[in-house]
Amino acid sequence: MPDRTPPGPTARRHAAAWLLGIALVALAGCGGGSGEAPPASVSPPAPSPSPAPAPPTTPPTTPPAAPPTDPLAPKLPGPPSPSLTLPGWPSPLPAGFPAPHVPADNPMSVDKVELGRHLFFDDRLSGNRTTSCASCHQPTLGFGQARRTPFGSTGQTLPRNSPPLANVAWFGSLTWGDPTTLTLEQQMHGPLFATQPVEMGVTPANRDEVLARFATAAPYPELFARAFPNVPDALSWDNLIRAIASFQRALVSGDSRWDRAQRGELSLEAAELRGRDLFFSDRTGCASCHGGPTFAEPTTFLGAPVGTAFHNVGLYNLGGTGGYPAPNRGLFERTGLPSDMGRMRTPSLRNVEVTGPYMHDGSISTLAEVIAVYVAGGRDLQFGPNAGDGRTNPFKSPLVRPLDLTASEQADLLAFLRALTDAPFLSDPRFSNPFAPR
Repeated sequence: MPDRTPPGPTARRHAAAWLLGIALVALAGCGGGSGEAPPASVSPPAPSPSPAPAPPTTPPTTPPAAPPTDPLAPKLPGPPSPSLTLPGWPSPLPAGFPAPHVPADNPMSVDKVELGRHLFFDDRLSGNRTTSCASCHQPTLGFGQARRTPFGSTGQTLPRNSPPLANVAWFGSLTWGDPTTLTLEQQMHGPLFATQPVEMGVTPANRDEVLARFATAAPYPELFARAFPNVPDALSWDNLIRAIASFQRALVSGDSRWDRAQRGELSLEAAELRGRDLFFSDRTGCASCHGGPTFAEPTTFLGAPVGTAFHNVGLYNLGGTGGYPAPNRGLFERTGLPSDMGRMRTPSLRNVEVTGPYMHDGSISTLAEVIAVYVAGGRDLQFGPNAGDGRTNPFKSPLVRPLDLTASEQADLLAFLRALTDAPFLSDPRFSNPFAPR
Protein backbone atom coordinates (compact mmCIF):
# COMPACT_ATOMS: atom_id res chain seq x y z
CA MET A 1 0.00 0.00 0.00
CA PRO A 2 1.41 3.48 -0.81
CA ASP A 3 2.31 5.68 2.18
CA ARG A 4 -0.46 8.33 2.49
CA THR A 5 1.11 10.10 5.51
CA PRO A 6 0.91 13.93 5.04
CA PRO A 7 4.29 15.53 4.40
CA GLY A 8 5.95 17.27 7.27
CA PRO A 9 6.89 20.96 7.51
CA THR A 10 10.35 20.44 6.03
CA ALA A 11 9.01 18.65 2.98
CA ARG A 12 6.44 21.33 2.45
CA ARG A 13 9.15 24.07 2.54
CA HIS A 14 11.22 22.18 -0.08
CA ALA A 15 8.20 21.83 -2.36
CA ALA A 16 7.33 25.53 -2.08
CA ALA A 17 10.89 26.53 -2.95
CA TRP A 18 10.89 24.19 -5.91
CA LEU A 19 7.59 25.69 -7.24
CA LEU A 20 8.89 29.27 -6.76
CA GLY A 21 11.97 28.43 -8.85
CA ILE A 22 9.88 27.12 -11.70
CA ALA A 23 7.73 30.28 -11.63
CA LEU A 24 10.80 32.53 -11.78
CA VAL A 25 12.19 30.63 -14.73
CA ALA A 26 8.87 30.94 -16.54
CA LEU A 27 8.73 34.70 -15.93
CA ALA A 28 12.28 35.15 -17.19
CA GLY A 29 11.31 33.47 -20.48
CA CYS A 30 8.58 36.12 -21.05
CA GLY A 31 10.76 39.14 -20.41
CA GLY A 32 11.14 40.35 -24.03
CA GLY A 33 14.29 38.38 -24.61
CA SER A 34 16.39 40.42 -22.13
CA GLY A 35 17.58 37.34 -20.32
CA GLU A 36 16.98 39.02 -16.96
CA ALA A 37 14.43 37.73 -14.45
CA PRO A 38 12.08 40.28 -12.86
CA PRO A 39 12.53 41.01 -9.13
CA ALA A 40 10.79 38.57 -6.87
CA SER A 41 8.63 41.35 -5.46
CA VAL A 42 6.92 42.01 -8.86
CA SER A 43 3.46 40.54 -8.94
CA PRO A 44 2.65 38.30 -11.90
CA PRO A 45 0.56 40.02 -14.59
CA ALA A 46 -3.16 39.59 -14.50
CA PRO A 47 -4.41 37.13 -17.04
CA SER A 48 -5.67 38.84 -20.25
CA PRO A 49 -9.23 38.21 -21.36
CA SER A 50 -9.67 35.55 -23.97
CA PRO A 51 -9.99 37.06 -27.49
CA ALA A 52 -13.38 36.84 -29.16
CA PRO A 53 -13.55 34.07 -31.67
CA ALA A 54 -12.77 35.29 -35.23
CA PRO A 55 -15.71 35.27 -37.64
CA PRO A 56 -15.61 32.51 -40.15
CA THR A 57 -13.79 33.53 -43.32
CA THR A 58 -14.52 32.49 -46.86
CA PRO A 59 -11.43 31.14 -48.54
CA PRO A 60 -10.30 33.36 -51.47
CA THR A 61 -11.42 32.16 -54.85
CA THR A 62 -9.29 32.32 -57.97
CA PRO A 63 -11.12 33.86 -60.94
CA PRO A 64 -11.40 31.57 -63.90
CA ALA A 65 -8.65 32.02 -66.46
CA ALA A 66 -9.60 34.09 -69.52
CA PRO A 67 -9.89 32.09 -72.67
CA PRO A 68 -6.78 32.31 -74.82
CA THR A 69 -6.81 35.13 -77.40
CA ASP A 70 -6.50 34.12 -81.01
CA PRO A 71 -3.69 36.29 -82.43
CA LEU A 72 -5.22 35.92 -85.89
CA ALA A 73 -8.71 37.00 -84.87
CA PRO A 74 -9.87 40.26 -86.49
CA LYS A 75 -10.21 43.37 -84.33
CA LEU A 76 -13.45 44.57 -85.87
CA PRO A 77 -14.77 48.10 -85.27
CA GLY A 78 -17.80 48.33 -83.03
CA PRO A 79 -21.18 49.74 -84.03
CA PRO A 80 -20.88 53.26 -85.44
CA SER A 81 -21.77 56.26 -83.32
CA PRO A 82 -25.03 58.06 -84.17
CA SER A 83 -25.22 60.47 -87.08
CA LEU A 84 -24.47 64.12 -86.29
CA THR A 85 -26.31 67.17 -87.60
CA LEU A 86 -23.97 70.16 -87.64
CA PRO A 87 -24.84 73.81 -88.34
CA GLY A 88 -24.08 74.91 -91.89
CA TRP A 89 -23.48 71.43 -93.33
CA PRO A 90 -25.57 70.40 -96.34
CA SER A 91 -26.66 67.15 -94.66
CA PRO A 92 -26.10 65.17 -91.45
CA LEU A 93 -22.78 63.38 -91.13
CA PRO A 94 -22.90 59.62 -91.66
CA ALA A 95 -23.02 57.39 -88.60
CA GLY A 96 -19.55 56.89 -87.17
CA PHE A 97 -18.14 60.24 -88.33
CA PRO A 98 -17.15 62.68 -85.54
CA ALA A 99 -17.37 66.43 -85.98
CA PRO A 100 -14.31 67.60 -87.97
CA HIS A 101 -12.07 70.58 -87.39
CA VAL A 102 -13.41 73.74 -89.05
CA PRO A 103 -11.43 77.01 -88.86
CA ALA A 104 -13.07 79.64 -86.67
CA ASP A 105 -12.76 82.24 -89.44
CA ASN A 106 -14.48 80.01 -92.00
CA PRO A 107 -17.58 78.41 -90.45
CA MET A 108 -19.61 76.14 -92.70
CA SER A 109 -22.72 77.40 -94.47
CA VAL A 110 -24.86 75.91 -97.21
CA ASP A 111 -24.50 79.08 -99.29
CA LYS A 112 -20.72 79.02 -98.98
CA VAL A 113 -20.64 75.36 -100.07
CA GLU A 114 -22.75 76.18 -103.13
CA LEU A 115 -20.47 79.06 -104.11
CA GLY A 116 -17.48 76.77 -103.64
CA ARG A 117 -19.06 74.13 -105.87
CA HIS A 118 -19.39 76.63 -108.74
CA LEU A 119 -15.82 77.84 -108.31
CA PHE A 120 -14.48 74.27 -108.10
CA PHE A 121 -15.84 73.41 -111.55
CA ASP A 122 -15.13 76.74 -113.26
CA ASP A 123 -12.27 76.94 -115.81
CA ARG A 124 -12.18 80.70 -115.37
CA LEU A 125 -10.33 80.16 -112.11
CA SER A 126 -7.14 79.30 -114.03
CA GLY A 127 -4.92 81.92 -115.57
CA ASN A 128 -5.58 80.82 -119.17
CA ARG A 129 -9.20 79.64 -118.63
CA THR A 130 -8.41 76.01 -119.45
CA THR A 131 -8.35 74.24 -116.10
CA SER A 132 -10.57 73.92 -113.07
CA CYS A 133 -10.09 72.13 -109.76
CA ALA A 134 -12.30 69.37 -111.16
CA SER A 135 -9.86 68.80 -114.03
CA CYS A 136 -7.74 66.84 -111.54
CA HIS A 137 -10.47 65.90 -109.07
CA GLN A 138 -13.42 64.29 -110.84
CA PRO A 139 -16.55 63.27 -108.90
CA THR A 140 -17.08 59.88 -110.56
CA LEU A 141 -13.49 58.95 -109.65
CA GLY A 142 -13.86 59.79 -105.97
CA PHE A 143 -12.62 63.31 -106.77
CA GLY A 144 -9.37 61.85 -108.07
CA GLN A 145 -8.10 61.42 -111.63
CA ALA A 146 -7.49 58.42 -113.87
CA ARG A 147 -4.09 59.67 -115.05
CA ARG A 148 -0.83 58.50 -113.51
CA THR A 149 -0.01 62.14 -112.80
CA PRO A 150 -1.99 65.19 -113.96
CA PHE A 151 -0.84 68.17 -115.94
CA GLY A 152 -1.36 71.83 -115.15
CA SER A 153 -3.05 74.61 -117.09
CA THR A 154 0.10 75.26 -119.15
CA GLY A 155 0.56 71.58 -120.04
CA GLN A 156 3.33 70.96 -117.53
CA THR A 157 3.22 67.45 -116.10
CA LEU A 158 2.86 67.42 -112.33
CA PRO A 159 5.02 65.02 -110.34
CA ARG A 160 2.44 63.43 -108.06
CA ASN A 161 -0.85 61.58 -108.42
CA SER A 162 -4.05 63.57 -107.78
CA PRO A 163 -5.25 62.55 -104.30
CA PRO A 164 -8.98 61.83 -103.93
CA LEU A 165 -10.88 64.38 -101.86
CA ALA A 166 -13.64 62.32 -100.23
CA ASN A 167 -13.70 62.99 -96.45
CA VAL A 168 -10.80 65.41 -96.73
CA ALA A 169 -12.25 67.33 -93.75
CA TRP A 170 -10.88 64.58 -91.50
CA PHE A 171 -7.41 64.28 -93.04
CA GLY A 172 -4.47 65.13 -90.81
CA SER A 173 -2.23 66.04 -93.76
CA LEU A 174 -3.33 67.30 -97.14
CA THR A 175 -0.42 66.65 -99.50
CA TRP A 176 1.75 63.65 -100.26
CA GLY A 177 4.88 64.96 -98.55
CA ASP A 178 4.32 68.26 -96.73
CA PRO A 179 3.63 68.01 -92.97
CA THR A 180 3.06 71.77 -92.64
CA THR A 181 -0.08 72.12 -94.76
CA LEU A 182 -2.84 71.33 -92.28
CA THR A 183 -5.93 73.23 -93.49
CA LEU A 184 -7.74 73.26 -96.80
CA GLU A 185 -7.42 77.02 -96.89
CA GLN A 186 -3.63 76.71 -96.70
CA GLN A 187 -3.55 73.92 -99.26
CA MET A 188 -5.55 75.90 -101.84
CA HIS A 189 -2.71 78.39 -102.21
CA GLY A 190 -0.55 75.67 -103.77
CA PRO A 191 -2.60 74.79 -106.86
CA LEU A 192 -3.72 78.38 -107.38
CA PHE A 193 -0.45 80.27 -107.12
CA ALA A 194 2.40 77.74 -107.42
CA THR A 195 4.95 78.40 -110.15
CA GLN A 196 6.95 75.18 -109.97
CA PRO A 197 5.09 73.29 -111.14
CA VAL A 198 2.31 75.43 -112.59
CA GLU A 199 -1.18 74.13 -111.83
CA MET A 200 -3.88 76.80 -112.11
CA GLY A 201 -1.40 79.41 -113.30
CA VAL A 202 -2.57 82.40 -111.26
CA THR A 203 0.37 84.80 -111.07
CA PRO A 204 1.02 88.30 -109.71
CA ALA A 205 0.62 89.55 -113.28
CA ASN A 206 -2.89 88.11 -113.84
CA ARG A 207 -4.18 87.78 -110.27
CA ASP A 208 -6.47 90.83 -110.36
CA GLU A 209 -7.76 89.99 -113.81
CA VAL A 210 -8.66 86.42 -112.81
CA LEU A 211 -10.57 87.60 -109.75
CA ALA A 212 -12.41 90.24 -111.77
CA ARG A 213 -13.88 87.49 -113.98
CA PHE A 214 -16.26 86.65 -111.12
CA ALA A 215 -17.35 90.23 -110.38
CA THR A 216 -20.17 90.38 -112.92
CA ALA A 217 -20.53 86.88 -114.39
CA ALA A 218 -23.78 85.26 -113.30
CA PRO A 219 -24.45 83.72 -110.84
CA TYR A 220 -21.40 84.86 -108.88
CA PRO A 221 -22.52 88.30 -107.59
CA GLU A 222 -25.55 86.67 -105.98
CA LEU A 223 -23.60 83.63 -104.73
CA PHE A 224 -20.89 85.75 -103.09
CA ALA A 225 -23.48 88.03 -101.47
CA ARG A 226 -25.33 85.05 -99.97
CA ALA A 227 -22.18 83.25 -98.87
CA PHE A 228 -20.67 86.34 -97.23
CA PRO A 229 -23.62 88.50 -96.13
CA ASN A 230 -22.97 91.97 -94.73
CA VAL A 231 -19.42 91.92 -96.08
CA PRO A 232 -18.76 95.11 -98.14
CA ASP A 233 -16.23 93.52 -100.48
CA ALA A 234 -17.36 89.90 -100.58
CA LEU A 235 -15.42 89.15 -103.75
CA SER A 236 -11.82 88.58 -102.66
CA TRP A 237 -9.21 85.87 -102.98
CA ASP A 238 -9.55 85.05 -99.29
CA ASN A 239 -13.31 84.53 -99.61
CA LEU A 240 -12.95 82.63 -102.86
CA ILE A 241 -10.54 80.22 -101.13
CA ARG A 242 -12.84 79.94 -98.10
CA ALA A 243 -15.74 78.94 -100.33
CA ILE A 244 -13.77 76.24 -102.17
CA ALA A 245 -12.48 74.89 -98.85
CA SER A 246 -16.05 74.73 -97.54
CA PHE A 247 -17.15 72.76 -100.60
CA GLN A 248 -14.28 70.33 -100.14
CA ARG A 249 -15.19 69.80 -96.47
CA ALA A 250 -18.72 68.94 -97.55
CA LEU A 251 -17.45 66.03 -99.71
CA VAL A 252 -18.45 63.37 -97.19
CA SER A 253 -18.50 59.73 -98.28
CA GLY A 254 -20.04 57.22 -95.86
CA ASP A 255 -22.67 55.15 -97.69
CA SER A 256 -20.73 52.20 -99.08
CA ARG A 257 -21.72 48.57 -98.66
CA TRP A 258 -19.36 48.46 -95.69
CA ASP A 259 -21.16 51.43 -94.05
CA ARG A 260 -24.58 49.93 -94.68
CA ALA A 261 -23.47 46.62 -93.19
CA GLN A 262 -22.16 48.46 -90.12
CA ARG A 263 -25.56 50.11 -89.76
CA GLY A 264 -27.32 46.76 -90.08
CA GLU A 265 -28.94 47.61 -93.41
CA LEU A 266 -27.40 44.73 -95.38
CA SER A 267 -25.07 41.76 -95.03
CA LEU A 268 -21.71 41.60 -96.74
CA GLU A 269 -21.10 38.73 -99.12
CA ALA A 270 -18.92 35.80 -98.08
CA ALA A 271 -15.79 37.02 -99.89
CA GLU A 272 -16.26 40.54 -98.49
CA LEU A 273 -16.56 39.14 -94.97
CA ARG A 274 -13.42 37.06 -95.34
CA GLY A 275 -11.60 40.09 -96.71
CA ARG A 276 -12.91 42.24 -93.86
CA ASP A 277 -11.55 39.78 -91.30
CA LEU A 278 -8.17 39.80 -93.02
CA PHE A 279 -8.12 43.60 -93.23
CA PHE A 280 -8.76 44.06 -89.50
CA SER A 281 -6.43 41.27 -88.34
CA ASP A 282 -2.87 41.49 -87.04
CA ARG A 283 -1.99 39.03 -89.75
CA THR A 284 -2.13 41.80 -92.37
CA GLY A 285 -2.06 44.92 -90.18
CA CYS A 286 -3.96 46.91 -92.84
CA ALA A 287 -6.04 48.78 -90.26
CA SER A 288 -2.89 49.95 -88.45
CA CYS A 289 -2.52 52.65 -91.11
CA HIS A 290 -5.95 52.64 -92.76
CA GLY A 291 -8.29 53.02 -89.82
CA GLY A 292 -11.15 55.13 -88.54
CA PRO A 293 -14.08 56.30 -90.63
CA THR A 294 -11.77 57.62 -93.37
CA PHE A 295 -9.68 54.44 -93.69
CA ALA A 296 -6.67 56.78 -93.64
CA GLU A 297 -4.07 57.86 -91.09
CA PRO A 298 -4.59 59.78 -88.99
CA THR A 299 -8.28 60.66 -88.72
CA THR A 300 -8.52 64.07 -87.06
CA PHE A 301 -11.64 65.53 -85.53
CA LEU A 302 -12.92 68.21 -83.19
CA GLY A 303 -11.42 67.79 -79.73
CA ALA A 304 -8.39 65.83 -80.94
CA PRO A 305 -5.05 67.26 -82.02
CA VAL A 306 -4.30 67.48 -85.71
CA GLY A 307 -1.64 64.92 -86.51
CA THR A 308 0.27 63.68 -89.52
CA ALA A 309 1.59 60.27 -90.56
CA PHE A 310 4.05 59.45 -93.33
CA HIS A 311 5.55 56.07 -94.28
CA ASN A 312 8.08 54.61 -96.68
CA VAL A 313 6.35 51.50 -98.06
CA GLY A 314 9.26 50.13 -100.06
CA LEU A 315 8.34 51.14 -103.60
CA TYR A 316 11.91 52.04 -104.59
CA ASN A 317 15.50 51.40 -103.55
CA LEU A 318 17.71 53.23 -106.03
CA GLY A 319 21.24 51.88 -106.01
CA GLY A 320 20.45 49.80 -102.97
CA THR A 321 20.83 52.89 -100.77
CA GLY A 322 17.12 53.53 -100.11
CA GLY A 323 16.76 56.34 -102.65
CA TYR A 324 13.51 57.40 -104.34
CA PRO A 325 13.31 59.15 -107.73
CA ALA A 326 13.47 62.95 -107.47
CA PRO A 327 11.43 65.05 -106.98
CA ASN A 328 9.14 62.44 -105.37
CA ARG A 329 11.17 61.68 -102.28
CA GLY A 330 8.50 62.40 -99.68
CA LEU A 331 9.37 64.24 -96.50
CA PHE A 332 13.02 64.14 -97.53
CA GLU A 333 12.27 66.99 -99.97
CA ARG A 334 11.39 69.14 -96.94
CA THR A 335 13.77 67.94 -94.25
CA GLY A 336 16.80 66.50 -96.04
CA LEU A 337 16.92 63.76 -93.41
CA PRO A 338 17.89 60.35 -94.81
CA SER A 339 15.34 58.69 -92.53
CA ASP A 340 12.59 60.71 -94.27
CA MET A 341 13.47 59.32 -97.70
CA GLY A 342 10.33 58.00 -99.41
CA ARG A 343 7.99 58.78 -96.53
CA MET A 344 4.58 59.69 -97.98
CA ARG A 345 1.15 60.41 -96.54
CA THR A 346 -1.16 57.46 -95.93
CA PRO A 347 -4.07 57.89 -98.39
CA SER A 348 -7.70 57.01 -97.72
CA LEU A 349 -9.09 53.73 -99.00
CA ARG A 350 -12.60 55.10 -99.40
CA ASN A 351 -13.72 54.55 -103.00
CA VAL A 352 -10.28 53.06 -103.70
CA GLU A 353 -11.80 50.85 -106.40
CA VAL A 354 -12.21 53.92 -108.66
CA THR A 355 -9.24 56.09 -107.65
CA GLY A 356 -6.46 54.35 -109.58
CA PRO A 357 -3.74 54.47 -110.71
CA TYR A 358 -2.24 54.16 -107.26
CA MET A 359 0.59 55.32 -105.00
CA HIS A 360 2.05 58.83 -104.78
CA ASP A 361 3.32 58.70 -108.36
CA GLY A 362 0.55 56.62 -109.94
CA SER A 363 3.08 53.90 -110.70
CA ILE A 364 0.78 50.94 -109.92
CA SER A 365 -2.12 50.47 -112.30
CA THR A 366 -4.55 48.16 -110.50
CA LEU A 367 -5.71 47.53 -106.98
CA ALA A 368 -4.82 43.85 -107.27
CA GLU A 369 -1.23 44.87 -108.04
CA VAL A 370 -1.17 47.11 -104.98
CA ILE A 371 -2.22 44.19 -102.79
CA ALA A 372 0.48 42.01 -104.37
CA VAL A 373 3.16 44.63 -103.57
CA TYR A 374 2.13 44.74 -99.91
CA VAL A 375 1.99 40.95 -99.74
CA ALA A 376 5.59 40.91 -100.99
CA GLY A 377 6.63 43.48 -98.38
CA GLY A 378 7.56 46.05 -101.04
CA ARG A 379 8.24 46.25 -104.77
CA ASP A 380 11.16 44.73 -106.64
CA LEU A 381 11.83 46.67 -109.86
CA GLN A 382 14.28 44.62 -111.85
CA PHE A 383 14.61 46.82 -114.96
CA GLY A 384 14.67 50.48 -115.96
CA PRO A 385 16.12 53.67 -114.49
CA ASN A 386 14.37 53.10 -111.14
CA ALA A 387 15.47 49.47 -110.73
CA GLY A 388 15.98 48.31 -107.17
CA ASP A 389 14.49 46.04 -104.55
CA GLY A 390 12.19 48.15 -102.41
CA ARG A 391 11.63 45.20 -100.10
CA THR A 392 15.10 45.81 -98.67
CA ASN A 393 14.90 49.61 -98.55
CA PRO A 394 16.73 50.58 -95.33
CA PHE A 395 14.18 53.32 -94.62
CA LYS A 396 11.09 51.18 -95.18
CA SER A 397 8.49 51.27 -92.42
CA PRO A 398 8.58 48.21 -90.14
CA LEU A 399 4.82 48.03 -90.61
CA VAL A 400 5.40 46.88 -94.20
CA ARG A 401 6.42 43.25 -94.07
CA PRO A 402 5.86 40.15 -96.22
CA LEU A 403 2.40 38.66 -95.75
CA ASP A 404 1.59 34.99 -96.09
CA LEU A 405 -1.61 35.34 -98.12
CA THR A 406 -2.83 32.89 -100.71
CA ALA A 407 -4.19 34.04 -104.05
CA SER A 408 -7.69 33.31 -102.76
CA GLU A 409 -7.12 35.46 -99.66
CA GLN A 410 -5.81 38.31 -101.79
CA ALA A 411 -9.01 38.08 -103.84
CA ASP A 412 -11.04 38.26 -100.63
CA LEU A 413 -9.13 41.35 -99.52
CA LEU A 414 -9.82 42.93 -102.91
CA ALA A 415 -13.54 42.16 -102.50
CA PHE A 416 -13.59 43.97 -99.16
CA LEU A 417 -11.80 47.01 -100.57
CA ARG A 418 -14.40 47.18 -103.32
CA ALA A 419 -17.07 47.18 -100.61
CA LEU A 420 -15.72 50.63 -99.60
CA THR A 421 -17.05 52.15 -102.84
CA ASP A 422 -19.80 54.70 -102.13
CA ALA A 423 -21.80 54.67 -105.38
CA PRO A 424 -24.30 57.38 -104.27
CA PHE A 425 -21.40 59.72 -103.45
CA LEU A 426 -19.85 59.29 -106.89
CA SER A 427 -23.02 60.59 -108.54
CA ASP A 428 -24.37 62.94 -105.86
CA PRO A 429 -25.94 65.95 -107.64
CA ARG A 430 -24.96 68.20 -104.70
CA PHE A 431 -21.31 67.69 -105.67
CA SER A 432 -21.72 67.67 -109.44
CA ASN A 433 -20.71 70.16 -112.12
CA PRO A 434 -23.25 73.03 -112.07
CA PHE A 435 -22.25 74.01 -115.61
CA ALA A 436 -22.83 70.58 -117.16
CA PRO A 437 -25.65 70.40 -119.72
CA ARG A 438 -28.92 69.30 -118.18
